Amino acid sequence: MKEKNKKSRSPLSRRNFIAATSASAAGIGLSNISTALPSVRESHRSEYRPEEVIKDWRNQQEGMAYRQLGRTGMMISEVVNGGDPVRSDNYKQVEMAIERGVNYLDMAPAYGNGDCEVAYSKVIDSSSKRLKVFMTTKVSGIQSVRDNMYRDIFKGLPSEKQNKIMARAAEIRAERMVDKPGYFLLYWPGQDRSMDACFVSNAMAPDYAHKVDGSREYGEFMMKSVEGSLKRAKTDHFDILMSPHGANSAEEVEIPEIFESFDRLKQQGKVRFLGASTHNDPAGVLRSATDSEKYDVVMCAYNVINGGYLDEAIRNAALQGVGIIAMKVAMAVATHHEAIKPIPNWRIEKIHRIIPGEMKAPMKAYLWALQNPNISAVISNLWNEEFINDNLSIVGKKVELMPG
Repeated sequence: MKEKNKKSRSPLSRRNFIAATSASAAGIGLSNISTALPSVRESHRSEYRPEEVIKDWRNQQEGMAYRQLGRTGMMISEVVNGGDPVRSDNYKQVEMAIERGVNYLDMAPAYGNGDCEVAYSKVIDSSSKRLKVFMTTKVSGIQSVRDNMYRDIFKGLPSEKQNKIMARAAEIRAERMVDKPGYFLLYWPGQDRSMDACFVSNAMAPDYAHKVDGSREYGEFMMKSVEGSLKRAKTDHFDILMSPHGANSAEEVEIPEIFESFDRLKQQGKVRFLGASTHNDPAGVLRSATDSEKYDVVMCAYNVINGGYLDEAIRNAALQGVGIIAMKVAMAVATHHEAIKPIPNWRIEKIHRIIPGEMKAPMKAYLWALQNPNISAVISNLWNEEFINDNLSIVGKKVELMPG
């Protein structure tokens, strides 16, 4: 099984040379207010030494706890603000969260078709406010560039070849056990189908990667996405750019054109650090991102149900200086998606066994994740003041975890 898996990845081996190339942006400062911001991206080529990283403190408030986001040096609040519910007619809760010490704002062009970024521009409407927070956006949909190119090739193949590709895609997916119950959790309707195109692309790579790799479409998509995000958020730079947004497999964080585009954007002063987010196969994606030596931050689905599958990858990533933000932490025990309700009761019972007491299950879920010292923060959708009060109530707390 291991040998088959290795063969399925072999066409991507040319990507390994990327880790050895140095960013051409070394020594180039960021524009405008970002010129004074520290950047240690080049330092992680050698052994990571946490004590040598310059700490970047922002919006430090009494009552909030902060942790270092790996080699970025960013001291981020233990609970960070998720962007999914933030809209231009629903953003006052963000101001309340910042008043309480939250200093990391997450957004993406996929959220509200860009309206999330517009909403943040209403909150961060001055240079003094910009210096109080770290702002992260994502490149939503860059995976579709790869998948669409492979799909176009697939359409021109005879049915016999198509059937073999589909069978191989299923085989690779089974080898990696990405659908294993307990490792794969359904966080939103349709998530179980979101990996389909990726694994077809993975299956086609041995024979057709030469027609896809090196395409200018990756860079064009990424540059256009970032320019749109900067305009909507009305900022001159993002502290972290996550690309891909929602990686489905290791191959999607091994695309050299992502790194090349990021380096161009960094030279232009528009981004500082590179990240990726992942819901599906989070351990596999995290391992690959760490091994690339290109990713500074990974935001991955990590919770009381799938945690055992990720702990080793998280520990290794932290040792290499990759900052880890846990997402979908509470969604293992609660959801706002009516289509996937109810949450299985055994999950809720599990978190109550691990952390006894009267606290709500989602708060216990966040508290559980933050007991892992290799996690820098948990991301939470702070829908309103009630959510802010509940979710920020767990910062800085240490508890003894009981057997689950």
